[in-house]
Amino acid sequence: MEYRTLGGSGAVVSAFALGTMTFGHESDEATAHAQLDRFVEAGGTFIDTADVYTAGASEEIIGRWLASRPADVTERVVLATKGRFPMGDGPNDLGLSRRHLRRALDASLRRLGVDAVDLYQLHSWDPLTPLEETLRFLDDAVTAGKIAYPGLSNFTGWQLQKACDLIDVRGWAKLVTLQPQYSLLVREIEWEIVPACQENGLGLLPWSPLGGGWLTGKYTRDSRPSGATRLGEQPDRGMEGYDRRSTRDRTWDVVEAVEEVAKARGTSMAQVALAWVCDRPAVTSVLLGARTMDQLEDNLAAADVRLSEEETARLDAVSDPGVGDYPYGELGVEQRSRRIEGQR
Repeated sequence: MEYRTLGGSGAVVSAFALGTMTFGHESDEATAHAQLDRFVEAGGTFIDTADVYTAGASEEIIGRWLASRPADVTERVVLATKGRFPMGDGPNDLGLSRRHLRRALDASLRRLGVDAVDLYQLHSWDPLTPLEETLRFLDDAVTAGKIAYPGLSNFTGWQLQKACDLIDVRGWAKLVTLQPQYSLLVREIEWEIVPACQENGLGLLPWSPLGGGWLTGKYTRDSRPSGATRLGEQPDRGMEGYDRRSTRDRTWDVVEAVEEVAKARGTSMAQVALAWVCDRPAVTSVLLGARTMDQLEDNLAAADVRLSEEETARLDAVSDPGVGDYPYGELGVEQRSRRIEGQR
């Protein structure tokens, strides 16, 4: 397992993290604890959860695991959670207000059975709460010793930059990471979000690196999913999303390219897709979201996969979403590549 710094901080984490959204829902407690044990055994140190995952059950399951394992195991763990989404029916049971986040963080600490978490992330932007209020809460939480580092999730480029600018002006605790969706099928964050992270020293924690299962080979161009699949069980939302993605030629071109690279290497498609994301600029740790032990074992094997320059170039080309003419096309290239005349 490779290790990297947590964004611009001095903390070190494994290049693959264990995402726990399935805990308490698709993975029962025994399976979740087995995944945690195997992840740590494989050299993994970074565990990511959120209060909203199965209405707090994910945090509770992790908390019981932490309480039942020896200190030499749990002390290696770098623990991350998030707050923002509804945890109740009241008008103040969601958002990024000081009132909600104070209660949300304290509740997460109770469920996890810890005095502090290493990384506390704002799960999404809140247009109703002044950003100053939210960022001051994070700074106060760092000062109080409840969190070591603050981070973001699902913020756009301008939202991230506004937050970083406010923090610089006020002298508050600096953000260290951003957790966005990122995969061979979802690369649009490269237009604004990745450059903003690089400019401000934030590390990326990609979620859904397998494109919701698309990059594992579970879907084919000539057959629609049905039966015991996530999409087949969610006809209202899942199939609608499937239909949108399946009608794009680029989707199938990417899937087929990943399959061909995997076959030539003798590895799984998932390992190829995960290795590609792990090698992208600014990436700190890639979240693995497995429902079963077999899936986790296969995903962990991606830690040993190193794509060649030719393989990477091929996957880059086939997955390129295109940027149009403006503002990311020729003008964008000119903005990024200006050179002094005569410079080699």
